[in-house]
Amino acid sequence: MPLFQVPNLLSRLPAEISSTLFAGATRIRLPADRVLFFAGDAGDGCYRLEQGLLKVVVSSRKGDERSIAILGPGSIVGELSVLDGLPRSASIIAIRDCLLQFVSREAFERCTKEHPEIFRYLTALLALRLREADEVLAATSFMTVKGRLARAFLDLAEHIGHEDSAGIITFSQKISQSDLAAMAGIARENVSRTLAEWKRRKIIRLSARRYCLTNVKALKRDMDGA
Repeated sequence: MPLFQVPNLLSRLPAEISSTLFAGATRIRLPADRVLFFAGDAGDGCYRLEQGLLKVVVSSRKGDERSIAILGPGSIVGELSVLDGLPRSASIIAIRDCLLQFVSREAFERCTKEHPEIFRYLTALLALRLREADEVLAATSFMTVKGRLARAFLDLAEHIGHEDSAGIITFSQKISQSDLAAMAGIARENVSRTLAEWKRRKIIRLSARRYCLTNVKALKRDMDGA
């Protein structure tokens, strides 16, 4: 599983139930860099991302932030608050312009009355989510600093990368070193030092303030610690 693509419980529902749930959804446009909701906000509904890219951000009591997930089209955010009625557990921010569909908690409850089998699917999906989270935690716990940053770059490449005929992958969005540090869970100084090394080895370069992956095989070797 990609490091930052956290599985959504509701995104894996059968098509028939999902169509019913979002039949009367409200369309919402969210410009890049705008916040969809903050951690601690009331959980009044959930959103399905139709277009664009979102990041999931958690904060410590000291105010430190970390991006723990990057979500593409088809992802659903805010579903946990719909299920348990508690405040949002993370903040959601647009990386690029987004189009979303919003379903209120009341609409979700009506759907579960019409389709009570939804809870059987949710139980199975929740168990799967916990297993996948354990796998990610185990993988990142034993990775080197370089490996964690390489994993972040490769995951970003899946979502915002465009590969040309020469195999060079260019990011469509500008990503700051602070964001890279947050995604990889390492210090910004380590990001700067590792990027300098990769530039010398011609693994990564900057073009128009956007990262280009020029040697993906070498990046994968660094991720695996080879």
